[in-house]
Formats: sequence, structure tokens, C-alpha cells
Amino acid sequence: MRHGGQILVDCLKAQGVTRVFCVPGESYLPVLDGLYNSGIDVVICRHEGGATMMAEAHGKLTGTPGVAFVTRGPGATNASSGVHVARQDSTPMILFIGQVSRGYRDREAFQEVDFRAMFGPLAKWVAEIETTERIPEYIGHAFATAMNGRPGPVVLSLVEDALFAAAEVADIGPVTRVAPRCTRADAEAIWARLRGAERPLVIVGGGAWTATAAADVARLAERSGLPVATAFRRQDYIDNTHANYVGDFGIGPSPALRARIDEADTIVLLGTRLSEMASGGYKLLDVPTPRQTLIHTHADAGELGRVYHAALAINADSPSVVAQLLATCAPEPPRWQAWTRAARADYERYIVPQPTVGDVRLEEVVVHLNAVLPPDAILTNGAGNYASWLHRYYRYRAFRSQLAPTSGSMGYGLPAAIAAKLQHPGRPVVCLAGDGCFQMTMQEFGSAAQYGANVVVIVCNNSSYGTIRMHQEREYPGRVVGTMIRNPDFAALARSYGGFGEKVSRTADFPKALEAAMAAGVPALIELQMDQRAVSHRLVAPAQSEVA
Repeated sequence: MRHGGQILVDCLKAQGVTRVFCVPGESYLPVLDGLYNSGIDVVICRHEGGATMMAEAHGKLTGTPGVAFVTRGPGATNASSGVHVARQDSTPMILFIGQVSRGYRDREAFQEVDFRAMFGPLAKWVAEIETTERIPEYIGHAFATAMNGRPGPVVLSLVEDALFAAAEVADIGPVTRVAPRCTRADAEAIWARLRGAERPLVIVGGGAWTATAAADVARLAERSGLPVATAFRRQDYIDNTHANYVGDFGIGPSPALRARIDEADTIVLLGTRLSEMASGGYKLLDVPTPRQTLIHTHADAGELGRVYHAALAINADSPSVVAQLLATCAPEPPRWQAWTRAARADYERYIVPQPTVGDVRLEEVVVHLNAVLPPDAILTNGAGNYASWLHRYYRYRAFRSQLAPTSGSMGYGLPAAIAAKLQHPGRPVVCLAGDGCFQMTMQEFGSAAQYGANVVVIVCNNSSYGTIRMHQEREYPGRVVGTMIRNPDFAALARSYGGFGEKVSRTADFPKALEAAMAAGVPALIELQMDQRAVSHRLVAPAQSEVA
């Protein structure tokens, strides 16, 4: 006989879970008891949003569901931000939430929330465990749902009675991922379309990728001569130094790459949904029927034909598609080599640093990071214009070296960096954050200090919500309001946690500060004192005084 909390923890161990992220709550005390001496690493976070973002990043890094526990009511509402990231980023994750006892239900008891209604639009599956005996069944279903098809988040609420009650029940065995596989005939159908192309372009993205698949993409590009671009914040799916890599379709992609779409006659969407950000507001391709020959592969049949009507749609997971394409690739040089070389030349011109304004030039900071960090370094970021410098000038050279939310969630960078450092303590982990972005989750710097996650955080401080200010200045010139913020001394904040903190007011001082931060042996923060006019890697806005 075991109480429900112990049964749940034992089920997690059976699924190979080695780490969970949580903010403790009385609504799931038996689970905390089950975690005692369980061998599962318990990471205590400062905010539920930070916990779910860490779990989401863990899911990205491992390909298996990241796990978070939060308490009911405000704990759950706080946690919803990370669930949204997991949904839009196609990341396997499971969120467990404490729930009121059955005898209190439907009375608006203390912190009672209908989690099915609340999380229904955000998660792949939302359920409530009401009986102790069914805990293994729900855990098995949750892991299978999170991993299969298009990966995503699952939310399970834990009725308090079911956790405290005891039962004699067998644990479920490990759940294995089941994915639709690409056949040789599927691959040959793709090649049949491509062989008639003069100007093809492959765009890779989506979830459920592996290091092997990323390596296969590089080999496929080299053997076939195909140009390969990446979808929004999926730049680490192919080594950016590869001769066939031609850039990414993020927010405001290279104009030359955008023009290549217009000139292309055949486009292969490999695993990506090509959603709003990657498609430039669904303007990259005609909707619903592109004028180019469109080949679309995706692990979830529901995503095929959802927006774009493809000439050839194949329901298969990306690793198997790439493997089959590589196995059936014709050895003769294709006719599109000159097209690929030209697209690559466009990319190389685009990443030549263009100077912006101010004593700290972010393009030079990113170029220096690219020069000194090893290929396996992991770079994280949240949302904000500062990230556009990183995406344009940094060359991602290893799979899962980029952790960035396609959902555009502010505050993601620091929790993701902590999860990455805990999972890969031997790899350098650097987080770029805007001052507004960082303050969404900056309390998690305490978690980094507590668990020895020696990340390096680079805070771009321009005392404003710069992205919104840029839009204001474009749409309503001279009428800036609600975007200026008063900031703390970020370097001193890091030192108050026992970390390293330093301010940089000139670009020339950054290399020395980075070297010291990397060698500090504690979580480190470098505050870049940015010019408010440098609002974008492309645009320089005039300084504005805020209107009261």
C-alpha cells in the first residue's frame, strides 16, 4: 500500500524522469513526500511561470516531457505562461496542479479553479485524477499524449483526496514514443517533385527533432545541393556554417531570403507549421494554395492542410523523413547548385555586422560571442528586439544550442538557461535578455545560485520596453507613453545573490567582462548600458521623452 503521492512519484521514475521543477504547495504535500529520497532532482523555483519555462526548456533539450508541479489557483494561473510556450513550440511537457478535495468541489472553495476549462485551449490534454488507483493510467496517457504526434503540454490536476489515500496498484511501464514513419515510397514521391524543380528551397522546423536528424539534414544538403533555411527560432537544426545553410525565417528575415521565396518554384516545409512569425503574417506563401509547388511533411496529420494546401502532403515525423530522403538521394549533382550558392552568398552578406548607435554596440557583442564560445554553447533568450541581433549575427553550430520561445514569451531566457545548465553542466550557457524581459523572471537568479547553475546572463538595459516603443515611434511619432521603465542596479542584484555582476558601458570592455563572468564559478550577470535609440538591428529611432 502506498499513498497517492508515492504512487505518482514511482510512476514518474518508471518513465525515466530524473528532474522536476516546482513551487511547493500544500495542495500536493503527498507528492513532495514521495519525492523525498526518491532520486529525482527537485528544483525549487521562485515563481510558477519560471518553473514551467524550465520544464519546457528541459523538454526541448531532452525530447522527453519536462515535468513541473504547482499548487492550485494562483499557482496554476502563474504557471500558464510556460504551458503556452510548450504548446506553440511543440514541446513535450507535463504540468501537475494540486486541486481541492472532492467534498469541496463546485463551491468556489479556496483557490478552486476548473482546470479543464482554464487550460483547455492551451494544452493537448487536460484531465483530473480523482481516484488513487487510476494514477498510473493517467500518467501513462499523459506521457504518450505529450510525446506523440505534434508534441505539446499536458495538464493533470491532482485532487487532494487521491493523493492522501492509499492503494495497492501496479506501476505502468515506460511509455515509448510512437511516430508516423516516412516510407521509401514517400521519399521517392518527394524526389519526383524536386527533380523537376529549378529553384527549390527547404525550410526545416517544428518539434520532435533529434541530433541525428539535424546531422542528416546537413548530409542531405551536401549530397543533394539543396538550400536549407530554418523556421523561426529553429536555427540550430543545421550547422549555420554549412555551405547550404541560407538563413532563417524569423521576425523580419533577410530581404534577400524573402525574395528567394518569391523566386522559388518548389518549397519543402519539413516538420514546420510555418506559423505567423515564420511566414511574416501568413504572407510568405499564398493561402491556402501557394503558387509554388509545396511539399509539406509533419508528424501531426491535423497540421497538414490546416493553413496551406500542399501539392504533396506526407504525415511523418521529421527524423524519418530526413533519413529516407538521405537514403534515396541521387548521387548526381543537381541542376540547382548555382541557385544554392547564390542564396548562401546572400546569407553571408547579411551577417556582416551593420553598425548601430551608442557606446555599446550589440552587433559587436554578438560577434564576439560567436568568436569565443565553443560550438556546443547554449544560448537562450526571451522576447524583445535585442534578440534580433542574436538571431542575425550568431551562428548556431550544434543541435539544441538555441533555446528561444517561438511563442514570443518574455522572461523565458533565464529559466531556460538554468534548465540547460542543470542538464548540461559542462556546456557554457549564455542568456541574452532585455531589461524588461529579464525582470519578468529575474527572481529565478536565486534558483541558479541555489543549485549552482553557473549561467551567464547578458542584460541589455535601455530603460524601456524597447520593442513597443519602436512600434509607437513608427505608428504615432513623438507620442511615446507607457514604455519607459525604472530599473534596479542589475549587477548589484546578481551580487546580492552571491553571483558575479558587472556593468559594461563601452563595447571595448565587454570581452574582459565576459571572460571574468565565464570564469567566476558562480551565476554571472553582465549589464550592458544601451543607447535608447538602438531599438533594432536595422532601425535607429530618435530619442524621445515620455509623455506623462
